[in-house]
Amino acid sequence: MAAVDDFLATTGDVLTRIWTAATTPVDPPAQTMVLAAGLAALAVVLVTPVWRVARHVVTIAHEGAHAVAAMVTGRRLDGIRLHSDTSGLTVSAGRPRGFGMVVTAFAGYVGPGLTGLGAAWLLRQGYAVGLLWLLVLLLALILLKIRNWFGLWSVLVSGAALVGVSWWLDPTTQSTVAYAVTWFLLLGSVRPVLELQTQRWRGKARRSDADQLGTLTSTTGIVWVGVFLVVTLGCLVLGATWILEPAGPLLPMT
Repeated sequence: MAAVDDFLATTGDVLTRIWTAATTPVDPPAQTMVLAAGLAALAVVLVTPVWRVARHVVTIAHEGAHAVAAMVTGRRLDGIRLHSDTSGLTVSAGRPRGFGMVVTAFAGYVGPGLTGLGAAWLLRQGYAVGLLWLLVLLLALILLKIRNWFGLWSVLVSGAALVGVSWWLDPTTQSTVAYAVTWFLLLGSVRPVLELQTQRWRGKARRSDADQLGTLTSTTGIVWVGVFLVVTLGCLVLGATWILEPAGPLLPMT
């Protein structure tokens, strides 16, 4: 019984520490560090060998967005698979056409950008550490629906890295990492859309999200590629504005 009490007390202390850190605003790093984080993220996106590894993070956000959209629209989420070639698959059950299917198909390519935009808003309010812990929570929820070993490994590694930063590093470093992750989500959301259209030009990706949306809405895939590009670029511009123009005095959550 004493062991159980000790475990509960330790767990309570850990959760209290996490909650306090997550809800306490921190000052942003120096503007030079914010810009450096953005340039580093841009380099990761532009340098293809590095991008091929880092793109797995974008795939997690992509498939996670499909999963959230499916559940929000009343579809049954069966599972998520992440593959070593940076592709992924989210399986949900429900009507093969209609609003729910359209929203689910649409969410993938815009998901990383919208996630980055939400992250930029949190940074603007000063909740850099809270952002890191929120991402850990989201990864934990995604983990529950992963259905293959590579996907399990990808999510666990990503989550472990964020936990390590959020638990052991100092607030300034945590904040800098949060800015780098946010920049990467915003910048990294655009390249997959361009890659998608390149594949379509080459006669590949005939069952892409864009082409499925074209079939579902009696339009064409290129229309939806354009919509994806507008949304991701819009998130990048607005998110960058929020990152570079913090919101004023920081107040803790009540």
